[in-house]
Amino acid sequence: MRLLLVEDDLMIGESLRLALRQEGYAVDWVRDISAANTTLASERFDLVLLDLGLPEGGPQARTSTSPAPSGLSVLQALRARQDNTPVIVLTARDGPGERVLGLDSGADDYLVKPFELDELNARIRAVLRRQSGRSQPLLSYGAVTLDPATRQVTLNGHPVLLSARELALLEALLQRPGALLSRAQLEDRLYGWGEEIESNAVTVYIHQLRRKLGADFIQNMRGVGYYVGSPSGNSSDKP
Repeated sequence: MRLLLVEDDLMIGESLRLALRQEGYAVDWVRDISAANTTLASERFDLVLLDLGLPEGGPQARTSTSPAPSGLSVLQALRARQDNTPVIVLTARDGPGERVLGLDSGADDYLVKPFELDELNARIRAVLRRQSGRSQPLLSYGAVTLDPATRQVTLNGHPVLLSARELALLEALLQRPGALLSRAQLEDRLYGWGEEIESNAVTVYIHQLRRKLGADFIQNMRGVGYYVGSPSGNSSDKP
């Protein structure tokens, strides 16, 4: 899963990015309104974590008579262009009016600082389930089951040990069985900005998952992408 963190506090931002990457998410981080708007207009993310007390950024400074900038403007701009990317607001603004305004502006959830990382992870999983139309927390196909909460994978009921990036790739495929994901799309799920991507990384992780889950579990349509399941009307190649 690829997340965008919009947070101006360096200590909070660094801590969240590290913690979320350890959970298997690819996390990109921007620190002001201008950078958030530019990034969201040009790139796709599975979910946005949005602070409200953000500096404006960009070449134009705020005048003394203009209202204080707010991360809500990022959310409102996102929804105005019909972008349904899930957004969880993370903020110290805990008044009921602030919560109502955030949710009515299009936020999918609202979490008040300080918060426990376990709660944030649970809310991320819940929002992503709703976004994908799933009611069940487990991801399954055939004999393979992944529990996003515990990060445990089982094959025929027996636990299978996977690395963080193997888990991330498997989760991306299990979320939409039968959907083709290109190599570039899978790389986006595995790596954030500034992380070095080896040219054969996806191929290596696919090979490792096949070795652990079954040689035919993940299919490949040559030149198009990878999938689990059976896309109708398409043939597959194994490499």
